[in-house]
Formats: sequence, C-alpha cells, structure tokens
Amino acid sequence: MAKKFDYSLDYEHLDLRKHPEIYTVGRGEQGVLLVQPYKDEILPHWRFKTPAIAEESSSKIYELFLTYKKKGDFIGMDMARKFLQMGYTRARRYANHKGGRKYSKKDGSILPYQNDEVKAEAAAIFKAKWEIAKTDEDYKKMKRIHQQKFEQE
Repeated sequence: MAKKFDYSLDYEHLDLRKHPEIYTVGRGEQGVLLVQPYKDEILPHWRFKTPAIAEESSSKIYELFLTYKKKGDFIGMDMARKFLQMGYTRARRYANHKGGRKYSKKDGSILPYQNDEVKAEAAAIFKAKWEIAKTDEDYKKMKRIHQQKFEQE
C-alpha cells in the first residue's frame, strides 16, 4: 500500500532535492505549494488569467519538467506535473464560478455556474501540457521506481 502525503513535515525547511526519500507523490496536487525547493522554482511561473498568459506559463513549467527530467530529478518532474494540473483545475474553477469561489461565504451553498470562455481556454491550455507530462514514459517509469523504493508501507 502506498503512503499518504505527509502534511506534518516542515517542508519550508526541508530540501527534498537532497532528501528524495521523504517525498510522497500523494494524490493529485497534494503538496504542490509546500515541497521545497521546487515550490520556489516553479510557483513564480504559474499564471492562468488569460490564454496567452496560460500558454506562456504552462510552456515554462513544462520546460522545467523537461529540465528536471534531464537531471533525473523525479520529484521536480512530479512537482511540475502538479503545477500543470493545478493550472488546469484553478482555471476551470474560475471558468465555472466568477471570482473562483465555488461556495458562498454567507451560507456555504454552491454558487451559480457560469462559463467564462477565456478561463476555459486557459484551462484547456494547461490540461494539454498536464496530459503530456503525466503520460511521459520516463516520468511514469521514474514514478513507479520512486514509489517502490520510498513509498511502500
């Protein structure tokens, strides 16, 4: 059985490039805004306000994915993949709900659905890059190896 992502670790002070054994892939985007030094390397490039910005952002993050791949840095690849996924999910949320809020602050009810075509296009741009990253054969192989080596309970 695979380990769950451990939110109790002090990620701000851990360098997971130096300690890959600590990293857990988790599910979806878990840890995307925590794991250092990757968060600081990727986050400044993460934007999705317009399709043009999403294209530039997703291309830069995918470029980082490839750079991590060349270095054999699975954690960097996985974190770049998570940022691409998060670009898709956040842009979709803004496409579906004005201001990116799904639930009302007042009573917790689901806010009305909308279809913001600009944000939907930005989401599609991120989704395309995310699909390329997550289906990369080297990424899938490195993920399997990492999980077998470090994530078996």
